[in-house]
Amino acid sequence: MVLQAEEGRLTTPAVRVLVATAVPAERDAVARAFTGDILTVGVGPARAAATTATTLAMFPYDLVVSAGIAGGFAPHAPVGSLVVADEITAADLGAETPDGFLPVTELGFGAVTHRPPESLVRELAAATGARTGAVLTVSTVTGTAARAAALRDRHPTALAEAMEGFGVAEAAAAHGVPVLEIRAVSNPVGPRDRAAWRIGDALAALTEGFGKLAPVLESWNRHDR
Repeated sequence: MVLQAEEGRLTTPAVRVLVATAVPAERDAVARAFTGDILTVGVGPARAAATTATTLAMFPYDLVVSAGIAGGFAPHAPVGSLVVADEITAADLGAETPDGFLPVTELGFGAVTHRPPESLVRELAAATGARTGAVLTVSTVTGTAARAAALRDRHPTALAEAMEGFGVAEAAAAHGVPVLEIRAVSNPVGPRDRAAWRIGDALAALTEGFGKLAPVLESWNRHDR
């Protein structure tokens, strides 16, 4: 967790914000523009949920932000673009059947989607120029064109996929705290081509985005939803 305040850097005195990133590189990208509590939760929804929930049990926050890089669904979210989730959805939580995939909700239990505060999503998108749409959480990163097409067919508004957002959102919901997910696109969703990944560009976009997000977060009222 980063707990620091340096001259010339933005802080969030009005709203207590916890930013959850998967790995140190994402944490460092956020910390370049945002002074506040930044937690490295680990990779995957289970680890992200457990680490976020443990932190929320110990400290009070008004907002949790899942942040990092992600794959983007072309052409809707190109490499280097910023995405703010208007829904955070677990894309592979359910069952395969002869008729196709069934989300866990259609099996009669659980939840697969969390929705961030609409007003805050709008304000953040306006401040950063980010695209808004669904960000999918997967436990297995997509590596084929066929799976990318299937995910987009099931989730027509999906812009990106990552591995932690739904876990962070589940923890936030359990503690009654609103959640956001912000992703910078490092690669297209589909066939794995490491040569096409632009992780440095995505981390730079994440830093730039958080530089613009902080003033919005500072003035946001959690009850204005």
